[in-house]
Amino acid sequence: MNMIEKIFENNKNWVAEKLSVDPDYFTNLSKGQHPEFLYIGCSDSRVTAEEMMGLHPGEVFIHRNIANMVNSVDLSAAAVINYAVVHLKVNHIIVCGHYHCGGVKAAMKPADLGILNPWLRNIRDVYRLHKEELNKIEDEDARYNRLIELNVQEQCINLIKTAAVQQAWKERGIRVHGWVFDVHSGRIIDLKIDFRKILESIMEIYKLD
Repeated sequence: MNMIEKIFENNKNWVAEKLSVDPDYFTNLSKGQHPEFLYIGCSDSRVTAEEMMGLHPGEVFIHRNIANMVNSVDLSAAAVINYAVVHLKVNHIIVCGHYHCGGVKAAMKPADLGILNPWLRNIRDVYRLHKEELNKIEDEDARYNRLIELNVQEQCINLIKTAAVQQAWKERGIRVHGWVFDVHSGRIIDLKIDFRKILESIMEIYKLD
């Protein structure tokens, strides 16, 4: 049995397992979704959102890309955010990075990576904003891990800049959270992003209504 055949076999077993517990599982699943969370994470194959959060299908709307970026010119991310916030009415948005992120490390290497260059440049911009703090960290791994945390923080700020999030904050008090997944321990670390403080500090510049 090759790897693709194995996946279909796994799927068959998964369906049987779900139905053995709840015969109406897929009937209920097909009725629609009402997630409480929008999760924006890294595409890294080691990080699976629902599994590490202990959630089930239908409970979290997910968008993933290299280094969990919220880029103002990324139409895919913008569409996901708008749909989740405006139409699904999620009440929490999570930006989740992870330690030892290959995208962050690649961004800081002096190498031409072709089509990845403009994407990774956004991470270099985060480094530039926090260069004074980061350059004081002598250990390279510790410096990269701190950059991963700061990148999550900046992506949370980018979320707060959007019209959909600002409107949802006024209407129902939507919250933005910054997390980092520790691949060594399996733990989620809450960076305790002060959503209200950031919102108030940037509104003079980024308020859209």
